[in-house]
Amino acid sequence: MAAWNLYRHRNSDGSTKDWAVRSNSDGSITTRWGKTADSLPGVSNRYGLKQLDIERQKQAKGYVLVGAVDIDVNGNVVFPGKTPAIQPQNPDPELVPTPPVEALYWTIDCRAKQAVRVELGIEVRRLIGAIQALSDGHATPELEWNGWQQFIDATLNAETFELSGQIKSAHGVFPWLFLLALKAKDFKRVEIDIATETARDLSVDLKVEQDVLAFFGTDLDSIRETAEVLGLLKPRLNLAAAMSDTDDCWF
Repeated sequence: MAAWNLYRHRNSDGSTKDWAVRSNSDGSITTRWGKTADSLPGVSNRYGLKQLDIERQKQAKGYVLVGAVDIDVNGNVVFPGKTPAIQPQNPDPELVPTPPVEALYWTIDCRAKQAVRVELGIEVRRLIGAIQALSDGHATPELEWNGWQQFIDATLNAETFELSGQIKSAHGVFPWLFLLALKAKDFKRVEIDIATETARDLSVDLKVEQDVLAFFGTDLDSIRETAEVLGLLKPRLNLAAAMSDTDDCWF
């Protein structure tokens, strides 16, 4: 068994949930989660993320470090000096694959000062305008996402606010990209969380979220133009244009 860092979060109703993380030799990280118990059933293996960064994200959400533990292949948690409550059924199985994405869940908790809320509102309308301009040449989603109007209404008011909702594949990829772009701006005291139905938090790095892109029936190349406009990807260097500019300098 490998060493994991175990974190615990206390909910408002007094219940608790646990989350654990470890780094692997191939550069990936593995996370496990579930209600506080002898085992953590949820499991995910991801590349392109650093353990320290994802631990900091969890701490910012109120998770507190419990300590280093061992977790066997079946998710049974073993604290130092104790033996497993349930013996592993298979001493050397392969890692349980990450379950396919079936829906996305999002929340925004805005406790920012008025000046920041004004900036947030401006950015919300800018992003929506940019997406509308880009979506003119794309297929219309099967289902209209009501989050657009929720964000406009909430940011027009002078009060702090909380919103939450769901994104289905029928809504298309634009709502998710909008939330990622807003999250990437990192407005002070504006917490935006996006997760799958298995409580796996999504990052703003599109390159590590291939399964979510597949959930929307697309891929990185197909949404690159939109992602670049929204600031989620750096624009690619146009080598042909660069060479042309260089050639012009000789005359």
